[in-house]
Amino acid sequence: MHYRYFAIIAALVSASQAVHAATPSERPNILFIVADDMGYADAGFQGCKDIVTPNIDALATASVRFTSGYVSGPYCSPTRAGLLTGRYQQRFGHEFNVVGGTSGLPLTETTLADRLKTVGYHTGLVGKWHLGGLPAMVPQKRGFDDFYGFIGGEHSYTDYKGMLRGTTPEETLDYTTDAFAREATAFITKQKGNPWFLYLAFNAVHTPLQATAERLATVTGIVNPERRKYAAMMIALDEAVGKVRQSLVDSGQEENTLVCFISDNGGPTMPGTTINASSNAPLRGSKRTTLEGGIRVPFLISWKGKLTPKTYDQPTIQLDLNTTALCAAGVAPKPDWKLDGINLIPFLTGEKSGAPHDALFWRLGGQMAIRVGDYKLVRYDQNADTRTGRDQPPTPPRLYHLSDDISESHDLASEQPEKLRELQSKWDAWSATLAKPLWGASTTDSDGPEPSAPHKKSAKAKP
Repeated sequence: MHYRYFAIIAALVSASQAVHAATPSERPNILFIVADDMGYADAGFQGCKDIVTPNIDALATASVRFTSGYVSGPYCSPTRAGLLTGRYQQRFGHEFNVVGGTSGLPLTETTLADRLKTVGYHTGLVGKWHLGGLPAMVPQKRGFDDFYGFIGGEHSYTDYKGMLRGTTPEETLDYTTDAFAREATAFITKQKGNPWFLYLAFNAVHTPLQATAERLATVTGIVNPERRKYAAMMIALDEAVGKVRQSLVDSGQEENTLVCFISDNGGPTMPGTTINASSNAPLRGSKRTTLEGGIRVPFLISWKGKLTPKTYDQPTIQLDLNTTALCAAGVAPKPDWKLDGINLIPFLTGEKSGAPHDALFWRLGGQMAIRVGDYKLVRYDQNADTRTGRDQPPTPPRLYHLSDDISESHDLASEQPEKLRELQSKWDAWSATLAKPLWGASTTDSDGPEPSAPHKKSAKAKP
């Protein structure tokens, strides 16, 4: 069946599901927490042994934990474009990381912040933007009332240059992860009594590898010096998550807040990426690949009193968080919004059964993937296999059955050619509906600041 049919049905289903959402007087607060380049295996609830993450683990215990939670792009900017629009970013040409001073989230697109503002939400962004530095593309022009953070794709953790409060440059900074936690808790406390949406986009644990001395002192048992810095940075992220969640409790807003936690992509572990000593085990692949290690991420949704904590195994994608938030807020998605996300709440409460999606899709230049049920067809960056860092064409299509081969180690393409053709046909039909990329890929996936961003290249770590 043609993909357009599924898109129409999905939009109608999402609209009908919104009828059961909150009335205006009961609108929940909405908190999106996004980690940056976090490895799939780097939290306790994901099986990590060498990094202690009690606060993120506590959030997982209180959440629905998605074991097949994905993002729509294998690196930073495209994933964020998809998250904030609820649409596959390739539909509007945002296929690659923003490059140069004129690229960014197209002005034709409407963000979640835009939509929530229309029903009375106060909106805030704390942290990383990475969706364009032109005056018309900055957060305040894309639906956010408040902004504290930086415009580009990466930033020093200790150098204040490039840090902004609104449009005003900051002149002090201790450590970005700590600063973002303070700003987020202040926003949550200040907005009590009004419905609010906070997009808390950490730059942790993206490079540069910079950690505080106090946290480094707690992980001296980790021998690898890069992994040790990364662990200390993860500890800072974990502490920040704990402080933000505690602010919900202290201000009496915990039961009226929908909390979503993801990483923007898998950990960068191969040449050609900004390697940060993360781990994606047992997944194969890295940030910048369409293998599971690039697109399957830690994925949590918590809503105390509304959602029962459990494990959910059906494939979901970060686009769903946008539609889920809208429906929770009582905003019925309209067909002409052409959202690709699905309202997950009825699936999590048991009101609806089955899989939220018939298929999930990925495209990044010559790389592609489609997941239908437990089958995945993928063409990925060969650097994931060769580890040479040299430019190479993507692999031929390979077929995997993920439920018994999560590490994508046994290619079934020659054994099941009909299944390969079926998935390829579905992906081809989807790809035919997409826009041409508005700009090309850079030679690496560097998330450094665009030239138009109001800061210089990230400073080196302080001693």
